[in-house]
Amino acid sequence: MAILFDVAYLLLLTLVAPILLIRSLKTGKYREGWRQRLFGAVPKRTRSRPCIWFHAVSVGEINLLPPLVAALRRAYPDWEVVVSTTTRTGMELARKRFADQLVFYAPLDFSWTVAHVLNRIRPSILVLTELEIWPALIRAAKARGVRVAIINGRLGDRSFNGYRRLRWLLQSTIAALDLVAVQDAECKRRFEQLGARTQALHITGSMKYDGAEGDRNHPATVRLRQLAGIAPNEVVWIAGSTQEEEETLALSVMQRLRLRFPRLRLIIVPRHPERFEAVAEMLKRSGVPWLRRSELERPRVPTDNQRGDHVPDYLAERDQPKHKGPGLPILLVDTVGELGAWWGLADIALVGGSFGSRGGQNMIEPAAYGATVCFGPNTWNFRDVVRQFLQAKAAVVVHDSNELEQFVRTCLENPDYRSELGGKARDLVAAHRGATQATLNLLAPWLGEMTRFHPSQSGYDGRDASRLRAAG
Repeated sequence: MAILFDVAYLLLLTLVAPILLIRSLKTGKYREGWRQRLFGAVPKRTRSRPCIWFHAVSVGEINLLPPLVAALRRAYPDWEVVVSTTTRTGMELARKRFADQLVFYAPLDFSWTVAHVLNRIRPSILVLTELEIWPALIRAAKARGVRVAIINGRLGDRSFNGYRRLRWLLQSTIAALDLVAVQDAECKRRFEQLGARTQALHITGSMKYDGAEGDRNHPATVRLRQLAGIAPNEVVWIAGSTQEEEETLALSVMQRLRLRFPRLRLIIVPRHPERFEAVAEMLKRSGVPWLRRSELERPRVPTDNQRGDHVPDYLAERDQPKHKGPGLPILLVDTVGELGAWWGLADIALVGGSFGSRGGQNMIEPAAYGATVCFGPNTWNFRDVVRQFLQAKAAVVVHDSNELEQFVRTCLENPDYRSELGGKARDLVAAHRGATQATLNLLAPWLGEMTRFHPSQSGYDGRDASRLRAAG
């Protein structure tokens, strides 16, 4: 079976290699980490302490982990934590969030690669975040006596249909999972259909509720407010985690509203860094005043900029159009890992990925701050969360440009409506917190079991844990 998967992965890698090369040259993606991904050349863990390995694909999954890791380290200080990720943006954020821990690129699912990584990391527990079913990695980990868990598990329609078609191939891998902690009953049912053992399945809710910051006076948010020169009487509309569809819609609505509502401030935060330049070009062509977030920390320079007396003079950019009419500049956030803090400035929030084919992005983060939240109709990746929001009348679905304009206009003309909707959103998030602690409680028996075993030599690995369980 291992040879079958290796051959399949090699054929797939050969087919996609030209695409990866082109994207690497155009966007800078996939340029780093190939020795770790392909050959397992990750840093070697030298300590003899028991180790838990968390894998999180990208930024969204990385953002889930800090509360869980912090709680784990408080309760089980003898454990060493390592973190892997797949994407460049995930790596950049992981290095910030887990600066004092070992962070590396996850191996591709070749048998030789995962074996090498497991030998160098020597985990006792492997935790996969949301949905990461890698047969070679899971099989090799289990062969070493490593416990394997999926946390915050979810299966959207597209993923479920894809895995269901391959059920004959993946059933034994999914059945080998020791723990599958899922977000809701529908995900539990779907994992059962794919072959997960009933005793391994637990509903914990979504950890995204716990990871969402809700303090608008958080230092990171306060700093961004000062950096962007946002005045107290401005109404801030943030379009976050956007793709092309939301960027186009937000700009067109802003162009129609900006003259009537001159204190409206639009901030656009694209989902992917490779879109930064495309959005910048779109803003240039629009003729509206705009700024790059990356320019906000440049040294002060003399300028005759007239884009609003609240904007510090150092915000002017050489390639930006001068503006002498009403309206505030649109801000393009062309940096990575700050969206959570930017949401803390939002009075109005448009959550991206919901007008195209992505299936939605995380609407919990702006809701936790009490922002007035809207999103498009395509949110199947967050079906259960969206259902909760709509039942509580804590968010609004907008289907097109006209509905988006009407929503923003209502928020501007009726502050009480804006406050009521935002309050409901904030209360809903508060009511659903607790998945992180529930997840830690499920991991606790393993963590306690390993803590009672104090290895005396650096050769400790998951097989020691397996022998300990067999003996006791």
